[in-house]
Amino acid sequence: MASSSSSSQREQYNPLPLKDGVGEFRNWADLPPELTSSILLHLSTIEILRNAQIVCRSWRRVCKDPSMWRKIDMRNNGIFGYDYDRMCRHAVDLSEGGLVEINMVHFGNDSLYSYIAERSSNLRCLRLAMCYPLRGNGFVSAVMKLSFLEELDISQGYTQLDLKAIGHSCPLLKTFKLNRPSFSRFVKYDDEPLAIAETMPELRHLELFGNGLTNSGLEAILDNCLHLVHLDLRRCFNINLVGDLEKRCSERIRDLRRPDDSTADSPFDASSDIYSAGEDDYDFYSDDSDVYNPYYD
Repeated sequence: MASSSSSSQREQYNPLPLKDGVGEFRNWADLPPELTSSILLHLSTIEILRNAQIVCRSWRRVCKDPSMWRKIDMRNNGIFGYDYDRMCRHAVDLSEGGLVEINMVHFGNDSLYSYIAERSSNLRCLRLAMCYPLRGNGFVSAVMKLSFLEELDISQGYTQLDLKAIGHSCPLLKTFKLNRPSFSRFVKYDDEPLAIAETMPELRHLELFGNGLTNSGLEAILDNCLHLVHLDLRRCFNINLVGDLEKRCSERIRDLRRPDDSTADSPFDASSDIYSAGEDDYDFYSDDSDVYNPYYD
């Protein structure tokens, strides 16, 4: 690639000068690293990897600081040609073991989950949405390595999981979300709520959107998860929430979402920001060499 072409691309994406309080213009690259970091942390992981880290050398140094990678937020928004798996692994490497929260939407596989778990033993929060498919052993084996996990969110894209193994391996779990977008009244299935009741006694927040549990499964949860303050049972139509069971839920649970409650704010609603984009689609070059960004296939 010719150097003149590379230079023109860099000029195109150089940030505009920053105007200070007395009318003088300053270069963004001259900002203190801690201020630059606080600004860049408002960007998504993909925006940092694709854009921010190649603006200039000072920004690149900030982007390599492990403190920038305590949280990773990656969403596959359908932009073709991106290697999301590779980007995610690179972000995990940049955290140098300091990763505490990761959100993944529309991508993932057993190999990647294992990679994350092996390098992020301090992970506190794992959120997966529409990461097709979660089929059990590989994913569960990865989660079992995360003994400090406090929040696990699995929304759509999973089949049967060994929840007992997860619960036993993650004793600090306080938030668990196991959500499905659809529900069949012909499927009555209490294995999941019974596993939750048996192995996740410290839960404060539980979501079982679209689950096939019955009154028996719900009663087991109420018997054993004594710290629950939030319980989402929307589209759990096998539950007959009347009489003593309704009274028990109302008295015990501060924030109760009933089977027939509105789903407008659910992650499966078409207007939910779980589908939102936010990354522009354009090519760019490395600041240090005349090569295309490595995250394109």
